[in-house]
Amino acid sequence: MEWIEKAEDDWDLAQRAYRARKRTHYDAACFNAQQCVEKYLKAKLNEASLIFDKTHDLAELLKQTSTVEPSWSSLQPQAIFLTDFAVLYRYPGKIATKAQAQRAIKDCREVRRVIRTAFGLPV
Repeated sequence: MEWIEKAEDDWDLAQRAYRARKRTHYDAACFNAQQCVEKYLKAKLNEASLIFDKTHDLAELLKQTSTVEPSWSSLQPQAIFLTDFAVLYRYPGKIATKAQAQRAIKDCREVRRVIRTAFGLPV
């Protein structure tokens, strides 16, 4: 499924940005972690043939998936934390810290694990 492929690309980019040695890319790590989760949620909505909003609000997308995956409501804290990285940190004015990037990777990893398990994919 193309949504999953795109999500995995974002997961790879988030990890690379976080692990960069010469120049840190914490904003990019956080952005790509958010994008990974967004695309995985949209993959589930697409699979369930549910129409979803064109939004970066992960809490809203998570709410929309609740009809097909009610247990995912436990991912609400991760969704709320990651949402701001879709836009606010991509432009001057906000800079992600190492601690934020570390949490973004951790939260993304957890959401990715839950969703990939639901799809029957290896974690």
